Amino acid sequence: MLQYIPGYLALTFVSVLSAFIGIAIALLGAYAIHTAGDKMKKFYITTLNMTSNFQGIVLAFAFILLLGNSGILTTLGERWNLAGLNSYDLYTTSGILITFIYFQIPLATLLLYPSFDGIKTEYKEAASLMNATAWQFWSKIGLPLVLPSIFGTFSVLFSNALAAYATPYALLGNNYALLPIRISSMFTGDVVQQVELGSALSIVMLVLMSTMTVLSNSLLKKFRKGV
Repeated sequence: MLQYIPGYLALTFVSVLSAFIGIAIALLGAYAIHTAGDKMKKFYITTLNMTSNFQGIVLAFAFILLLGNSGILTTLGERWNLAGLNSYDLYTTSGILITFIYFQIPLATLLLYPSFDGIKTEYKEAASLMNATAWQFWSKIGLPLVLPSIFGTFSVLFSNALAAYATPYALLGNNYALLPIRISSMFTGDVVQQVELGSALSIVMLVLMSTMTVLSNSLLKKFRKGV
């Protein structure tokens, strides 16, 4: 079991970080949808629905074309000596992180934008009449209204990244000790199948997901008590 610990830590780190970055960007997108007109809102939502389904092997192939060893952006980086692109290696933890962030953003935006509808215009007008600043409005009114959706979305994004299989497998195959890939190899090994160990690893994944959900709910309760 010790040989899989580094992979677990890397996967947990990537899952948490991609969820944080995805939510940070999605909050801006969700607010933009909230303030947009009906036509633009319909356009945004349609685009998000399409991009949220662009994942798996197709997404991995797209990133290989862009940032692979002979990818378009990598080649341009080498030709023009662009820092960060001329020596970028997609087939590492950072490559998995970028692909995860890509499919986290549209999913998080779709989950978050309805929560902004709970921030009614009357709330903003009342805060303005009381000479509240924008920071005071969002810290005392806006954020508490949106926060339950943020915590819930974080749990979904973490679980989504933790259980992702097709994209990292298409990028790295069995060369990276990600939990879903290891579980699959235990049940479909060409030489020896280790069903018992695969089942144990599945329990580990379930515990990680459950722990993150419990932590999110606990932090939300503490925040509500402090407001």
